[in-house]
Amino acid sequence: MEIPTTMRASVLRGVRDLRVEERPVPTPGPDEVLIRIAAAAVSGGDVRLFSTGRLLGALLDAPLVLGRTAAGRIVAVGETVPESRIGELVALEPLHICRHCDQCRQGRYNLCERATFLGTPGCDGVFTEYIVHPADFAHPAPDTMGPEAACMVEPMSVGLAALQKAGVGAGSKVLIAGAGPIGLVTVAVAKALGAVEITITDLSGERLGRAARMGATTTFNMAEPGVVIPPSHFDAFIECSGSAAAIRRGFPAVRPAGHVVLVGRGGDEVALPVTLMQNREITVSGSFRYANQFPVAIAMAASGRVPYAELLGERVTLDDLAGALEPARSGTGVKPIVYP
Repeated sequence: MEIPTTMRASVLRGVRDLRVEERPVPTPGPDEVLIRIAAAAVSGGDVRLFSTGRLLGALLDAPLVLGRTAAGRIVAVGETVPESRIGELVALEPLHICRHCDQCRQGRYNLCERATFLGTPGCDGVFTEYIVHPADFAHPAPDTMGPEAACMVEPMSVGLAALQKAGVGAGSKVLIAGAGPIGLVTVAVAKALGAVEITITDLSGERLGRAARMGATTTFNMAEPGVVIPPSHFDAFIECSGSAAAIRRGFPAVRPAGHVVLVGRGGDEVALPVTLMQNREITVSGSFRYANQFPVAIAMAASGRVPYAELLGERVTLDDLAGALEPARSGTGVKPIVYP
């Protein structure tokens, strides 16, 4: 296909100041590919940056293209990348890393000392027609998946990374807190990994209904009185809400020698039941994005074992994107899909 010289991009210039602008189409470097974005998904980080100008301590201090979750087709390659990759459908792992620090060398590149993340201050994202990206972080996906499924690989990788930290597999009993997009996809991935009991908690009946359709075996609406989570029952507790109350409720539900993985973003500090953790020898870990999960997540999505359609919300263009970024629309548990 003929590649144009200019493209449209949705640029955030201030809080709730989103403009569609013309920009030059970038040229891939030696180890990069040029991707025409086919579909992108709105994330919670996009909503926070749009509505507050802040994200995880970073401030919006320059014009920024939002968006980190996307799929597209390679239309040009750098000089070290095989031309045979042109035309591939790819899921974008939205990182730029140094590849030389200790964490990168040990395979934990999500903890790279100099990592930048698409759609965060200092690194333009995917709400644009074209983007250049490292070739090895543009992961091939089968054409049968289609771009919407391929752009769900990113949130699937978040859930997969957390579940792998917790040792979830065949026969596991899992408690998940929070039925937002990450909690929902974690339900589906836990089922695909072979978990036999998948319990999820939330305050929204609508989100819990979606969780049941994605594979949850039990749902608890914590807004209702008298709800009791079975104590010392679960092999793993995956916290996806960031709620201090959810964290306090989850620990007693974990059996001795079980695992707790903290995924959700809430307050910087939260009280933990240290005596219970010691007496039950519970392993507690944080989970920061993902590393090396994309190929497995693509295989899961391609197999049809993850009902990703439950995660898809309204479809919008760049011209309609501002409405999809309003916080009031982000509490439904689904992701609006952007078609640049």
